[in-house]
Amino acid sequence: MNVVDSSGWVEFFVDGPNAHAFAAPILEVSSLLVPTICLYEVFKVVCKHRDVAAAFQAVAHMRQGIVVDVDANIALQAARFSLELQLPMADSLIYSVSSAHEATLWSQDEDFDGLPGVRYFRRKG
Repeated sequence: MNVVDSSGWVEFFVDGPNAHAFAAPILEVSSLLVPTICLYEVFKVVCKHRDVAAAFQAVAHMRQGIVVDVDANIALQAARFSLELQLPMADSLIYSVSSAHEATLWSQDEDFDGLPGVRYFRRKG
């Protein structure tokens, strides 16, 4: 299973320099987990930089994967990750989903660099 964090989704949708790094897990929807917080973050960013129609298109693509809601277990584990790893709230929720499902987390967010189970790509440009 794979989880792509919000930075990876945005990079893919804008065809940024690292878009190719996220293409494989994004296009393999049968093993793609999408935390609901990623839907929120990507929708917000695309609305801000493009428009609502483009944001709904992005989210429609994301929803082809398996959307994972934040339940009590995910929330509590995220709080522990936030404290132990000094992760911001959204990042800790994403990491908690990835950890709970023993998935690989794909990211270019420096907060995840060096964490177990993460495929980190340094931002280009």
